[in-house]
Amino acid sequence: MFVNILSFLCPLLLSYLLCWPVAGHAESPLCRNGQRQSPIDIVAAVKKDLPPLSFAYRPVPLQMRNDGHTIRLRIDDGGELRIGQDTYRFEELHFHSPGGDRLVGEEFPFAAHLLHRSRSGQLLAVVLLFRRGAENPLLASLWPKIPARNEGNKRFADNRLNVISLLPAHSDYYRYAGSLTASPCTENVTWMVMKKPLELSTAQLTQWKSRFDDNIRQAQPLHGRVIWEGPAN
Repeated sequence: MFVNILSFLCPLLLSYLLCWPVAGHAESPLCRNGQRQSPIDIVAAVKKDLPPLSFAYRPVPLQMRNDGHTIRLRIDDGGELRIGQDTYRFEELHFHSPGGDRLVGEEFPFAAHLLHRSRSGQLLAVVLLFRRGAENPLLASLWPKIPARNEGNKRFADNRLNVISLLPAHSDYYRYAGSLTASPCTENVTWMVMKKPLELSTAQLTQWKSRFDDNIRQAQPLHGRVIWEGPAN
């Protein structure tokens, strides 16, 4: 009964949060047979004059939830992403290991997903990929605060989250039509993968893996989809 309730609530209320499947709940047929599934291997992108990305984010009170598979940082009134004439409200930040999306076959050990929604309900995920390297300052501030799984949505009244500090200096990107990465694998989600990978240290990755198992599916077939590549200006 409990599994049935969660299976109903997850796609209905939290689909845009890329819900992880409930234990014991089989994946939907769309996960197996969908034609626009995420993540993918970005191999042959087509260059295009894509509109620039304008990240109009603002610092927000820090609040995070450990759902057992990742940490989800809820963004309340945290600004928006503007892409040409379109505007998307910034709603959540969460993490995946390994990164999921690949660049010409390269698998990344870690990724951040920044989730957005337009006024019409269109879902958009901005993907930041990470290589091993220097310590990441924002992750360094978050890892000691990861709550236990049973603590729910934990608020840190004296801390503010500034996601702008996580973004790469150059906002060139790839764009493709994708999906949620877990059941029900709903399609018609816009994916924006930033071209410039970021870095996290080996110690930061090790600390993450000591708390969470791998939480992303393998790269999915393209099925004829076009991947667009463009400079931000």
